[in-house]
Amino acid sequence: MVSGIFTTLLLVIFLGIVVWAFSSKRRKDFDEAAQLPLREDEPIQSEKNNDKGERS
Repeated sequence: MVSGIFTTLLLVIFLGIVVWAFSSKRRKDFDEAAQLPLREDEPIQSEKNNDKGERS
């Protein structure tokens, strides 16, 4: 009996996460994350260009 309740609870939690992940409100976040590998990296500031001589 307890294992059946536990299984049902886990199934409901799983379905809730799936609905949350695929909701239309999350589409913008997923689209931005999908574009991350395609963005160009910002150049790293070299040490001699650093006025204080500190490492970045």
